Amino acid sequence: MSEAHHQETFELAALRQRFVSMFSVAHRAAAERQFDRVGSALVERLAAVYGGTAGFADWMTTLYEDLGRLAAARPAALVALDQQRALQPDWFLRQHMVGYSAYVDRFGGTLAGVGERIDHLRALGVDYLHLLPFLQARQGESDGGFAVSSFEHVEPALGTMDDLETLASQLQEAGISLCADLVLNHVADDHPWAQAAAAGDPAMRQFFHVFPDRILPDAYEATVGEVFPQAAPGNFSQVPAMGGWVWTTFYPFQWDLNYAHPPVFAAIAHALLQLANSGVKVFRLDSAPFLWKRLGTLCINQPEVHQILAALRACVELVAPGVLLKAEAIVPTEQVSAYFGRDELRGRECHLAYHSGLMASAWAALAEGHAGLPRQLLADTPPPPEACGWVTYVRCHDDIVWGVLRPLAEAAGEDFSRRIGAAAAYLEGRTPGSFARGAAFQTLDGEGVHGSNGMAAALVGLPEHMLDDIQPAALRRYVLLYALAFWVGAVPLIYMGDELGQYSNKDPADAGRVALDGRWLQRPALSAEALAALSSGRGVPAATFAALTALVAARRHQHWPSASKVSVVAHPNPGLLIVQRGDEALGIFNFSASHAMVDLESLGVGTGWSDLFASGADGMSSRDLRKLQPWATLWRSRTHD
Repeated sequence: MSEAHHQETFELAALRQRFVSMFSVAHRAAAERQFDRVGSALVERLAAVYGGTAGFADWMTTLYEDLGRLAAARPAALVALDQQRALQPDWFLRQHMVGYSAYVDRFGGTLAGVGERIDHLRALGVDYLHLLPFLQARQGESDGGFAVSSFEHVEPALGTMDDLETLASQLQEAGISLCADLVLNHVADDHPWAQAAAAGDPAMRQFFHVFPDRILPDAYEATVGEVFPQAAPGNFSQVPAMGGWVWTTFYPFQWDLNYAHPPVFAAIAHALLQLANSGVKVFRLDSAPFLWKRLGTLCINQPEVHQILAALRACVELVAPGVLLKAEAIVPTEQVSAYFGRDELRGRECHLAYHSGLMASAWAALAEGHAGLPRQLLADTPPPPEACGWVTYVRCHDDIVWGVLRPLAEAAGEDFSRRIGAAAAYLEGRTPGSFARGAAFQTLDGEGVHGSNGMAAALVGLPEHMLDDIQPAALRRYVLLYALAFWVGAVPLIYMGDELGQYSNKDPADAGRVALDGRWLQRPALSAEALAALSSGRGVPAATFAALTALVAARRHQHWPSASKVSVVAHPNPGLLIVQRGDEALGIFNFSASHAMVDLESLGVGTGWSDLFASGADGMSSRDLRKLQPWATLWRSRTHD
């Protein structure tokens, strides 16, 4: 055995001893087995990023001690769930999960109030609840709660950490996994780390990127883009208390963390695992692509980002192996796929990732009246690794980020701004005859295209007043988009209020928020009036809720092939998107404003197949010929005896 290999083995054994020593004697054997499964992988990931850092070995020892304490403190009920899920690592793919995303205050008022809405979620068929930022946020402007002031406290208006643990237990009893945001890239300027740095603490100053003048910031700006070009231009903010310029990718009050400094990783891993011990089952890793800065690049998607995420995954597997990580990477699909891990990291980064390209391409297809963009996007989307999957959605708290479609448009020889700008204009109601009533975001007329806002109801043309007559075509458009998300995704998400067909936020109390940040258009409070209409079976709420529950039921049908790969089927009608799930099921989606005739036998889904779900799909004299109305949906599955 070489001296180097002997030293490496000795160091790993020492780390194993440190980790295991945090457990009681009765639990040390189990801790040893857990370490032997993943302990060395964490060393490899961290060494790839920090191995050349002074004091690396001592830092690793401290980290493993902390991980051991967190693992030993994990509640018995959560340890039991970890063990159960370990028996089937792809459990979240096989149970046909359906998610729901909401702000705590908009949905239930408080964490306790969310608990009172569990029956509503169960009636809808939800088993995955993503609560948007609920940790203590910056006073004043907080980017919707994403400017986090403390990882250890809940926003006081929403409750306490005890309330969080109670809610997590209630949800678990109802079969619902709780998902929370963990903001990776930055903290608020009033976070204790930032306050200590501003007060002159040299150790905490290393948590941030600080520059004494504009020389390096200007050099970085030559290649780095802008997230909010109108509201927060540039990527650096002058902070007198810091004696210079601080890197602030998103807003001036959100200071980017310096992941080249190892204690930053340790602090974030600790925050994640503390929340996991409070009952959080899934983490949405906000702003993941931005973690590593390199001069002369876009400073997104750098190789170190993937090593850092793989190291976080190893920390989770060591301490809370039943927990899932979900990448929030709003970048083109090929780049998003990397967040599952590639090459030696394949399947070792995030379990889930948002398919933002599918969402944007579906809206563009609805505006264009043909399925060209989602066809090409799905054809180009590589299948996720084993035990990984896509999170698909129609709307969310953010804008429709059009930039994710740039590679698709340019690969087709199209001018991105012209083509996607036309789709955005249609959805924003700026095109004569448009059914949509959205709004532009961070985009001035005639100055390119950035994003579009609005609730799904407003964008598909459902009535603003919930008891008005519903145009069947508008409801079919609504169903079409959700049906595609349900068909493609491992975890499709319903956005709060969409199940009730709620319109874009026009609450006078929120007018100031909407004026400051147009994304508040898609953040209306859950409507008591709409819930009452649902209860009485009236209007838009009853229609949209019924449509979604029908989709949930179809997705949970015994013939739904949950683990099958998704592939696109060619068809001469440009309005049709036809997508297979393995050899067992076929989905047909008509993005055209025209009728389409479909011969099921020619598609191989005639005799021996039956409908799983249908919206606007009419039978003809021949049982294998179907007439699809504009914006119709048809799901077919093989019939099993």
